[in-house]
Amino acid sequence: MVTYAATLDVPRHIVEFLARLLATQRRRIGTPRGSRALGPFRQAVLVLRWFRERGCVHCLARDPGVSQATGYRYLHEGVDVLADQAPGLHEILKVCQELGMAHVILDGTLIECDRVAGVRENGNDLWFSQKHKAFGGNVQFLAAPDGTPLWVSEVEPGSTPDITAARIHVLPALYRAAAEGLPTLADKGYIGAGIGIHVPVRRPKGQTEQALHADTRTTNTLIRDLRALGERTAAELKERWRALKRVTLSRSRIGDIARDALVLNGNWK
Repeated sequence: MVTYAATLDVPRHIVEFLARLLATQRRRIGTPRGSRALGPFRQAVLVLRWFRERGCVHCLARDPGVSQATGYRYLHEGVDVLADQAPGLHEILKVCQELGMAHVILDGTLIECDRVAGVRENGNDLWFSQKHKAFGGNVQFLAAPDGTPLWVSEVEPGSTPDITAARIHVLPALYRAAAEGLPTLADKGYIGAGIGIHVPVRRPKGQTEQALHADTRTTNTLIRDLRALGERTAAELKERWRALKRVTLSRSRIGDIARDALVLNGNWK
């Protein structure tokens, strides 16, 4: 076996931020000083390596000399303390209104996971997305007009349409925000979402875009252009925190992991 030095391409202040959260958690649960195999800083490095590199937990645990079980325990602890820092939906919408944002952008993404058991009433796999042809969980997110990620929802099975997941987690709050002057822009997957959720008008079946009225085409173009920056939000999170490309932990943790990426992304600069 050959050992070598490596550099974690994450700003040091993010590692220190997570280390402080982990140290606070240890004090909260009464962990005796010196009783852990790794200190908060080295545990933070292990957790961030998993988020950044999407490495196997066995390898991540082997490098600092802890068991695989301990590695998983450290990883889950890191996921928990980060998820607790994620902002709530109503809190975020209030901040957006105070900052005078013209709108927020709603979209959904599939975060892939390992194949899991779960069958719908029609016999199809609950966690299989026919749209993406992959197993995973549906996560809804909000972005600012400039594409900055703002909020991430809990996970729904991959077979859940965006509009259904949005009705469960976010639409009621967006209706209230729209009534107070903060509309939402979304894609055609949210047609029928309700008042205050602006989506492009779908062209008549079998006809071209030119079949729509000129005013409608102009509106569609404006919505698409304004949403363009928001479209890259999920891609930015997945590329920076590669664990989101395929989650190998329990599917129930997908929402927490996505919120962790949101918190880490907000502290990147």
